[in-house]
Amino acid sequence: MSFLKQFSTKIKVAAFSLIIATGSLTLMSFDDGTDNYFEISKNLDIFATLFREVNMYYVDETNPGDMMKTAIDGMLEDLDPYTNYIPESEIEDHRFMTTGQYGGIGALVRQKGDYIYISEPYEGKPAQKAGLQAGDALLEVDGKSVKGKNTADVVKMLKGVPNTKVNIKVKREGTEDALSFSVMREEIKINNVPYYGMIDDKTGYIKLTGFTDDAGKEVKDALAELKSKYNAQSVILDLRDNPGGLLREAINISNVFCEKGQEVVSTRGKVKEWDKSYKALNAPVDTEIPLVVLVSRGSASASEIVSGTMQDLDRGVIVGQRSFGKGLVQTTRPLSYNAQVKITTSKYYIPSGRCIQALDYTHRNDDGSVGKVPDSLITPFKTKNGRVVYDGGGVNPDFKTPIHKYSQILQSLVLKSLIFDYATQYKLKHPSIVAAKDFKLTDAEYDEFVAWLADKEYDYTTKSEDLLKQLKSVAEKEKYFDAAAIEFTALKDKMTHDKKSDLYKFKVEIQEFLESEIVSRYYYQKGKIENGFKYDVEVKEALAILGDKARYNGILNGKVKQENPPSDTGDDTDSDEEDTPPQKKNK
Repeated sequence: MSFLKQFSTKIKVAAFSLIIATGSLTLMSFDDGTDNYFEISKNLDIFATLFREVNMYYVDETNPGDMMKTAIDGMLEDLDPYTNYIPESEIEDHRFMTTGQYGGIGALVRQKGDYIYISEPYEGKPAQKAGLQAGDALLEVDGKSVKGKNTADVVKMLKGVPNTKVNIKVKREGTEDALSFSVMREEIKINNVPYYGMIDDKTGYIKLTGFTDDAGKEVKDALAELKSKYNAQSVILDLRDNPGGLLREAINISNVFCEKGQEVVSTRGKVKEWDKSYKALNAPVDTEIPLVVLVSRGSASASEIVSGTMQDLDRGVIVGQRSFGKGLVQTTRPLSYNAQVKITTSKYYIPSGRCIQALDYTHRNDDGSVGKVPDSLITPFKTKNGRVVYDGGGVNPDFKTPIHKYSQILQSLVLKSLIFDYATQYKLKHPSIVAAKDFKLTDAEYDEFVAWLADKEYDYTTKSEDLLKQLKSVAEKEKYFDAAAIEFTALKDKMTHDKKSDLYKFKVEIQEFLESEIVSRYYYQKGKIENGFKYDVEVKEALAILGDKARYNGILNGKVKQENPPSDTGDDTDSDEEDTPPQKKNK
């Protein structure tokens, strides 16, 4: 019984501590005329006693830590996707998301069957320097078999303190015996700007994939070099699928293109003392160079601050699809036992005064689902030049491009890792290839790929086939099918997919992915970006706009109207003040 008494006492002390800790929070609410102290203390006491009773009397052994994590996650899930509990065990992952740094070997991995494969070693990082290649199947890490383990398990084994060694054994295509590597871990910094360069004689291009520490400096340095070394006379800033990151870096990046002292964003929340206006603090690199910013449905948060600010100030033309629409700011607060909580504390407003938050988490539907901000509440605002822009739904591009929907056969080839596997085979047969931007598969080489697929499993169901299946089911229930069975069978025969035929019907998009994967084996991430320019619809449109000065200026002064229909707001993405890209399997 002494154990039960001690446990009960600890729980009561913890509950009392929680109540005391909330006192300062509830004091903030007094100014609003709302006294929540009793409700908070009552519910904390209920929770503490429930937690104690379940842990003491539940029929099986419980794990208090797991139970508490589940309870906290469930509570916060009711608020929004960005308010999260970060236990001490996940602090390192959180640090990577905000700094882009971790201790490891510097590679992406993927799972296929029972094995984890190196999918992309980062150029110049330990894995690549040690000789590991994309396509290597991991057999052992520090003498322990990794067969059957998932990526999370292998990630933990590969990560570690910088300047410590990890021994890796792999199976490589084309070799009979396993290969062993001793890799010295380093402090890996994932660059926010993985690539910048010239697309043509006049146009520079900067790819920005994150907003972790030093993102602003990376963009600043890239633009300065494009101007001084290559005499860039215009620039494309690519924010597509960039889910955001640190608020301060969004301000620093905007500052690269706008005057010192210009307000970039302001934040407003429940705690009025925390409301703040953020201005550009430094001298810009260039406030005049023609600029096109590329966005997509996956561009969120800090990406929307930069693109929205450029639009509101009429500083650049926005090209792509309507961005995600996340106008919420998160702040990380410390908790006991080295845990943290990331809380949505405010909304942000860009220079025109609009907030681009698309989903209304405050007013949920009866079923608990979240809806978009209704049209009746969407408000017009004006840019610096008087163009009308709107709040409540992301950044709407000045020139919209269509959303490309990839074929079922391409999705199947990617998910089954067949494009990945063929690139491995191709590298074995071709020690070198031409420059990344010039590489293109010949028709004969594509035919070889088709022949290689002949005995591979990658079946799929087209949308037409799905609809036919549904039609048959409904017709049978309504007893119409028998009368139309012959016609239905004939239609099914015509619409049933033929894999070989589809490989040529969708050759262009399949070849784009195949070339990208092959090029990455020789020129890594930079090569993939360069090779993709020839297929890139948004880049081509950006070049056309930048190449027509009258059109560019006409868009910014409102004389050239947008002719494309609006595109949909994208799906969920990550957060802002402390938010970062969805974590890849970085080692």
